[in-house]
Amino acid sequence: MATFDRNKSTRYGMAGSHANAAAFDAGLRAYMLRVYNYMAIGVAITGVLALLTSMAATTTDVSMAAAQLREGEYLTSLGVALYTSPLRWVVMLAPLGFVFFLSARIHKMSVSGAQIAFWGFAALMGISLSSIFLVYTGNSIARVFFISAASFGALSLYGYTTKKNLSGWGSFLFMGLIGIIIASLVNLFIESSALQFAISVIGVLVFAGLTAYDTQQIKEMYASYDDSDVAGKKAIMGALRLYLDFINLFIMLLSLFGNRE
Repeated sequence: MATFDRNKSTRYGMAGSHANAAAFDAGLRAYMLRVYNYMAIGVAITGVLALLTSMAATTTDVSMAAAQLREGEYLTSLGVALYTSPLRWVVMLAPLGFVFFLSARIHKMSVSGAQIAFWGFAALMGISLSSIFLVYTGNSIARVFFISAASFGALSLYGYTTKKNLSGWGSFLFMGLIGIIIASLVNLFIESSALQFAISVIGVLVFAGLTAYDTQQIKEMYASYDDSDVAGKKAIMGALRLYLDFINLFIMLLSLFGNRE
């Protein structure tokens, strides 16, 4: 009888363990889906704002022209302010400052406040990126976007499913990221095409690695015992990390493969 009870207890223990594992997996999938949804909405906001801003900043109507962009195309007063006045430095560097602000303050925000801040950052990034429509053809922007999306999806899937511990990549990728930021700031002033090419090549490698690395890190951040507030903030921070990986991967690929106007 004692043996029967012991076996019965073991079977119940195994069943409980399987149930807990299934509940954890379901929670993890819901958490990651929330991260990807936030990220996708952020990318959509950025794309829409970039397109609308570029449309408002350029015109073919001479009566609305404030400066000539190229033959048959002009900048409006908004375009002059965004792309040729000192305001362009604010627009260009504001997203970087916003990232540091959001990362430092998110723990003190409510989930709804953090969401609004993330959407605001995505909108600001859209205004900052609107200049790509002045530099590259629309077809090449669309083509590189889909290439970036496919590459990002494959790399993120690898980071989510691999059993390999990618934590060892962290210090190397972080050093590469710092190097890219410094080189990009320097190149704003010297405008070297060779340096820009090197930044783009190294940037593709760094942000490809960061996509897989960050996905695994975001996955490991999940904890089934988190309350809704903590889980929501983790999802937003995870979305911010993947959003930045995608946007930067897209920019680097566009620099390499985009057709200029």
